[in-house]
Amino acid sequence: MKIHLKLFAAFQDFEPAGQIELELPDGARVADLRLALDGYGQQHWPKYRPGLVRHSAFASETTILRDREVIPSDGRMAVLPPVNGG
Repeated sequence: MKIHLKLFAAFQDFEPAGQIELELPDGARVADLRLALDGYGQQHWPKYRPGLVRHSAFASETTILRDREVIPSDGRMAVLPPVNGG
């Protein structure tokens, strides 16, 4: 399954296009996407720190998803890094 992952905030510093594509098996869960993004970041982004993806949220076009949930069949996802400030 092809995952179209929109990137926001700190992730856009690594990937100015604001999106990447990752390949995962059908039926993959958000936890699988989290691991795949971590691996991608370590390979492609020299200033990437793994803690960023660990503390980020993943969402479909309408819902924040937990690690145990299956990725929607359309493969459209977003990663939302933690926000500082108040």
